[in-house]
Amino acid sequence: MNNFMAVVGFTLRNKLRTKSFVVITIIIAVILSIGVNLPYIISQFKSEEGATQVGYIASNIPEVAEPLKAYLGANEGSKVQLVSYPDAGSQDANEQALKQAIKDGKIKGYIVLEEDAATGFPKVTYKSENMMESGITGALRTALQAVKTENVIKDAGLSDAQKALLLMPIQIEAAQISVTDNVGTGKTVEQQGLAMGFVYAMIIVLFMGIFVTSQMIATEITAEKSSRVMEILVTSVAPLKQMFGKITGMFLVGLLQIVVYIVVFLVNVSLPHNKALLAGWNLNFGDLDPMLYVYALIFYLTGYFLYSTLCAAVGSIVSRTEDLAQAMMPVTMLAMVGFYIGIFGMTAADSTLVKVASFIPFFSPFAMFLRIGLTEPAWWEIVLTLGLLAVTIFVLGWISAKIYRTGVLMYGKRPTFKELRKAMKAYKV
Repeated sequence: MNNFMAVVGFTLRNKLRTKSFVVITIIIAVILSIGVNLPYIISQFKSEEGATQVGYIASNIPEVAEPLKAYLGANEGSKVQLVSYPDAGSQDANEQALKQAIKDGKIKGYIVLEEDAATGFPKVTYKSENMMESGITGALRTALQAVKTENVIKDAGLSDAQKALLLMPIQIEAAQISVTDNVGTGKTVEQQGLAMGFVYAMIIVLFMGIFVTSQMIATEITAEKSSRVMEILVTSVAPLKQMFGKITGMFLVGLLQIVVYIVVFLVNVSLPHNKALLAGWNLNFGDLDPMLYVYALIFYLTGYFLYSTLCAAVGSIVSRTEDLAQAMMPVTMLAMVGFYIGIFGMTAADSTLVKVASFIPFFSPFAMFLRIGLTEPAWWEIVLTLGLLAVTIFVLGWISAKIYRTGVLMYGKRPTFKELRKAMKAYKV
């Protein structure tokens, strides 16, 4: 036991002192801080000049242009304001006058209206030097639709009451229900949105914590083996204690890293400008089911120990760090498939693919957590998934222990399966 704790402590201290680990942790923390504060940062660079000025010729279909100008002017939060210019006598002269106004910085662009008998409403073209100005064109489109609706209502001779009734928006509420019990309760719209955001973030955290930390184990074992340090270690500590000591030590490293990121996130969210933003979103993490936090921890633990045993076994049979990436490819593909099922399954959490994947141990930490967060899987499905994960971890741990004990002292080319199996038979775990 003392040797095991010594390996855990050595792994923990050795990794925390590594410059690359410290630098990467700081860089990710800085990126996380920038991401949390990005809306505020962007707002600081926004122009305070108010609405964008868009020109038009006063005589160009005034029965549409004037109501459009009035509508945009009446909306306090409108992004666009129309500026009229006198008719210069011809279409070309009008265009030249509007282009000159753009050059002088008086307007951002201008609109041209053309009669369209087929639709009964003018065709509108917005012209500017910039491309893809979706904000301006979107505001103009909304205003034009309102003007068109007003004209149609006026021609139909509807009263003000009929007009108000016609324009009144339809209200629809969505609520998730549970059919797995007799209560019939489920998540509200706000709870669904909050759960979806939490599940999305946790799937990324699970992937980073499970896969990235597990790969550190393989890298460290291979580095020790290639530098011949392993030959010294095996003389003082049994190989199995080494393997599980490194797995536990790296688990603590990964957990510490996640705690650092959570603290960085909470500190940035608590800043005054972000508090005001979150207050507007009306987020309440108390609305999340407390069991969701428990399942996040459970699937992090099971996923980590599942992949870490595989990574330890792979790292033990590779003699050079240059060959590690190729040897890790199958494990990498398994982890990536599980991650992508979790991410792309967000919009179809009850699909057959996600349901099947939730029972496959290599994918279940992502897929089943997704189902628990966004749907209502039966209790027996969760128990079955956790049971399959536990059995798989035990079996892979037993096999990986035998591979590790055999592989750490096998140098040269990577051993074949036949050579590995023959050497493994000489040891008992």
